[in-house]
This record gives sequence, C-alpha cells and structure tokens, in this order.
Amino acid sequence: MSDKDKNFTGSIPDIYDDFLVPLIFKSYAQDMAQKVASAAPRTVLETAAGSGVVTRALAPLLARDARYVVTDLNPPMLVRADRQQPVDDRIEWQQADAMALPFDNDTFDVVCCQFGVMFLPDKTAGYREALRVLRDEGRFIFNVWDKIEENEFAQSVTVTAARFFPDDPPVFLSRTPHGYHDVEAIGLDLQNAGFGNVEVQTITAQSRADSPHIPALAYCQGTPLRNELEKRDAGSLDKITSAAAADIEQSFGAGLVSGKIQGHVFVASR
Repeated sequence: MSDKDKNFTGSIPDIYDDFLVPLIFKSYAQDMAQKVASAAPRTVLETAAGSGVVTRALAPLLARDARYVVTDLNPPMLVRADRQQPVDDRIEWQQADAMALPFDNDTFDVVCCQFGVMFLPDKTAGYREALRVLRDEGRFIFNVWDKIEENEFAQSVTVTAARFFPDDPPVFLSRTPHGYHDVEAIGLDLQNAGFGNVEVQTITAQSRADSPHIPALAYCQGTPLRNELEKRDAGSLDKITSAAAADIEQSFGAGLVSGKIQGHVFVASR
C-alpha cells in the first residue's frame, strides 16, 4: 500500500462525504451502528472514522451516559465529521493512528472500524492494538469490502482509468479498499492477534445514484484514486471522470443507476 492511499486531503473529504458516503457507505454504517448498539456499550472507540457516517448513525443509539471517542488518522476528515455531527457532549474527537492508539489498556467495551482496516500497514499489529484497549469480553466490530469484481461501480471506474494509462494503471481501488477480502485470511490475522471467537457475515446491497456522473465523481475525485490520476497527468481528472461516467452509463443505463456492492462484517471477541 502506498502512503498516498491514506491521503484524504484537499477537496477529497467533502466529495467523499457528499457523494461516496450515500453511494456505498450509508447502509453498512447503519448495520454497524446496530451491531455496536446491541452490545449496550458504555465506552466506544471508533477508528478510521472518516467523515463520520458511522458516528452519525451510532450516536443516537448509545446510552445518554456513554463515552464515544471518534478518531481518524486524517485531521481533514475529522473536521468534516465534526461539522456534520449534531452537538453531542458524549463524543470526543481525536486524531489518532489505529496502529498506535493513545489510550490505556482495557478502556473500551467496543472498538469499531468501518472499511478502515484495509489501510493498516500491518493488519495483525493493528488488531493487537484494538485488542489491547478492549476490556474483558469486549468486541471489535469492523467491515471490509469484498473483491472489486463484486463491487460494480468501483470495478468500472478502475477499468476506465486503466484505459488512460495502460502502461501504469491506477489501481488504488483494487489494491487497497478491495485488496483485503479473503475471509479465512482475515480470520487468521485476528486469531494471531489474540482474538478468540470470530464471526463473519457477508452483506450484499445495491449502490444507487441519480446519474452515472455521481459514482464517477465519487470514486475519481472523492478517494485517493484522485492522487494517482493527478500524479500521472495533472490535467486529466475531469476528462477521466467524464469517461468513467460514460462507461457507467453504457453498462448501467442513463438516469438512475444501480450497481452491486458487497462487503464482509467481522465481530471478534476478546
């Protein structure tokens, strides 16, 4: 994974939250919020919170005296999340690296992470950090995307981008968001980190948008794929976005479009 894969800066956080979150993240965030709330936790740590879609879904479900610490590696994403969140004195916003959490051992009832563990440079070490800050019988709840072939708009945009740079195709989406999907391998990483019981559920859904331009814009300009495109040709971004929209229209139709998305949800117990 390139260091630039973790670089959510500039206009990326706003485009990500405005377009990519409703496109692919919102339904999974609601599922995660329900899973976390079902544990009736008094203390929750969210890592890699991004622009706060899980935070917005989960906060209303927690007890009034709960403590909810929301973290992300990228300050611009936390700024966006804080700006979108209703005022809530239970929430603490903090920049933090999930590989080196600035919290004491045995602090949280639940650690949750939506589509963030794929960015960890050492997955097992990152899982050990989650385990360290969990209390006895605590839960680590996270999800990952399935392979890119099971996520149709992401696959389409990746194919379009490769057509512009055949000798050096931009593969951020297949390399990182969709590059850590082997359920058995993830389960083994969790066991090696020290987790006991591990449950996994595969959730298939539909990604819907009012036009083909929305998924094209969301992926090309609202993710670090943008960094790869601009590195190869600084003036190509809008042209590739338009081409991606045209390819989505050809495959999925004009107007309202719908494409398959699929991810795996893990609940690991200490």
